[in-house]
Amino acid sequence: MVNKMSMDEETTEETEETEETEEEILMSVSDLGPRSRKVNVKIKVVELNEPREVTSRKDGSINRVTEALVGDDTGVIFLTLWNDDIDRVSVDSALKISNGYCNVFKNSLRLNIGRYGSFEEIEEDITVNSENNISDRFYEQPPRFRRSSRPRGGGGYGRYSGGGGRGGGGYDRRRRY
Repeated sequence: MVNKMSMDEETTEETEETEETEEEILMSVSDLGPRSRKVNVKIKVVELNEPREVTSRKDGSINRVTEALVGDDTGVIFLTLWNDDIDRVSVDSALKISNGYCNVFKNSLRLNIGRYGSFEEIEEDITVNSENNISDRFYEQPPRFRRSSRPRGGGGYGRYSGGGGRGGGGYDRRRRY
């Protein structure tokens, strides 16, 4: 016997499944690492440093930036805040960060909201464990990708290869230029 379902029943089941998978999974501060992405966390602001002005390398505009020490019952971490976000945060406020990310800056782990993330103030009492400061741990900072305006050599093993891997890139005396 074949079990047949109507199209409406199938659609309802698929919708229920996607709603469950789209629900945000909350992390704790102690779970964060240098490559943490899609970070959803509830935190409390412990300290807020004075904002400073920095000049953008892209367009030369002036931006404000500061760091806030934030945490939950598993530990604390520095949160980087930019421009208008600085004014939206105050000490002892509870925040919910959605789709944040972590990176290493000056060999220290930082939590960032970023372009695709968001945060909102929430009415929740969050206890903070200041003893476990994740930003105090030393993280080896990966080397930055260096863009060069000069072309690099190709590859090959030959005398004029220019380094690199196999084939291509260097001078080929068999080719007509």
